[in-house]
Amino acid sequence: MNSSSHIREASDAIVVSNLELSAHVGVPDFEREHPQRLTLNLTVFPKRGFHNLGDDLNHTVDYFALTRRIRKLAAERPRKLIETLVEEIAECILGEFAVAAVEVELRKYILPDTEFVAVRVMRTGFESPTAGVAIF
Repeated sequence: MNSSSHIREASDAIVVSNLELSAHVGVPDFEREHPQRLTLNLTVFPKRGFHNLGDDLNHTVDYFALTRRIRKLAAERPRKLIETLVEEIAECILGEFAVAAVEVELRKYILPDTEFVAVRVMRTGFESPTAGVAIF
């Protein structure tokens, strides 16, 4: 399957909304001392279109395994930036799951007088991992 067919079938999506994560993240040392609640919104575009699944879990993205892997990655080590974590999550998904493209939004609840701060990346399996991070 070439890259154009991946992109063509990438219109089918699996969405995970408000996945709760626990991670040691923050620029000041004290902020990384205790795990913080983060939430993740994720859209993955499987390499195989839904019409080609044959009702077989082995032909799609196992979202239980996907969310378990994301939780493990978030808890593995401390990070200063949520930008670092969101990029690692996108790279992990593209590298370990049958996904042509991914959009990941990671929310942190730290600033007073705001609901949250979020970073979002959109990546394809054919893109350089050095592409920019959007901050919302």
